[in-house]
Amino acid sequence: MSTAAAESAGAGDAGKPPLDDVMLAMDVVDTLRRRERLVERELDSGAREQALKERLRRIYAAQGIEVSDAVLDAGVRALEEDRFVYQPPPKSFATRLAHLYVSRGDWGKWVLGALAGVALLLVAWQMLVVAPRAALPERLEAMHAAVLEAAEEPAADERADRLLAAGEQALRDGDTAAAQDALTALTDLRGQVEADYSIRVVNRPGERSGVWRVPEANPDGRNYYLIVEAIGPRGEVLRVPITSEETGDTELTDSWGLRVDRSTFDSVAADKRDDGIIQADLVGRKPAGRLTPDYRLRTTGAAITDW
Repeated sequence: MSTAAAESAGAGDAGKPPLDDVMLAMDVVDTLRRRERLVERELDSGAREQALKERLRRIYAAQGIEVSDAVLDAGVRALEEDRFVYQPPPKSFATRLAHLYVSRGDWGKWVLGALAGVALLLVAWQMLVVAPRAALPERLEAMHAAVLEAAEEPAADERADRLLAAGEQALRDGDTAAAQDALTALTDLRGQVEADYSIRVVNRPGERSGVWRVPEANPDGRNYYLIVEAIGPRGEVLRVPITSEETGDTELTDSWGLRVDRSTFDSVAADKRDDGIIQADLVGRKPAGRLTPDYRLRTTGAAITDW
C-alpha cells in the first residue's frame, strides 16, 4: 500500500470511534435502560446531563470500568435517539410473508393435514364416483349380454332390451342415477333368469298353507291362495322377487300367496286335514333360463305378499 493510501485510510478511520468505545456506549445505553427510574428522575426533573454522567461514572467505577466523557455523551445521546433499539419493520406484504414463513411450524402441519384430506377426498371421488360413472355404458352392455346368454325365453330377452334402452337413454340425458338403476335391474334380471328352484306349498306345523281374500271389487266373491316358497337345489329356501296383485309392488320374499281356483284350494286343504301333512306339495318349478315357472296345477300366477 502506498504512503498516500495509508494516510487516506488512516484519515477515514480517524473519523470513527474505536470499536471498544462503541461497545461501551451500547453498554451505557443498556445500563440507562435498566435504570429507567434514574433516567426519568434526572432528565425529567431538568437536572443537567453532567449529573447523570457523574452518576453513571460512579456505577462503572464500582465495576472497575473507566468510562470517558465521550463514551458517556454518546450513550446519553443514543438513549435519547433510541439507537441500539430494535425497530420492527413497517407492516407490508413482504413482512406478512416473512411472519408466515417463520411460523410455518405452527400452521404447516394443519395445512399439510388439510391438503392430505383434500387429496383423499379427490381419490375417493375418482374411485367411487367418476370411475364407476365412466364405466356405466360398458357395464350396461355387458350385463345385457349376460342376460341374453342365460335366457331361454323371449320374455327375458325383451325385458333385458327394455332395461338396456332405458339405461342408454339415461346416459344421454346425463341422469347417472337412472342409468345405475337400469344396471341394477339388469343385474337382478340376470339373477332371476339363472335361478333354478321348485315351488312348494308351505308344509310345516303351525304355519298356514293357504288363505282366502274378499276382493274389494266383489264383496260377494273370494280369491284363494296357496302359501308357497321357493326351494333351491340344495333344499334351501330362497328369496325371490314377487309382485303383489293387490298393491303392484315387487319385493324379495321367501314365501308368497299363489292364486288358485276354489277346487285346487279345497283339494290341498283336504290333503292337509287328512294327517296334517300335504302329500302333493309340489306346485311347480322355475328352471334356469326362464322367468315363468312351469306349474303343475291351475293358477293364474297372480300373487300376494301379505296376509
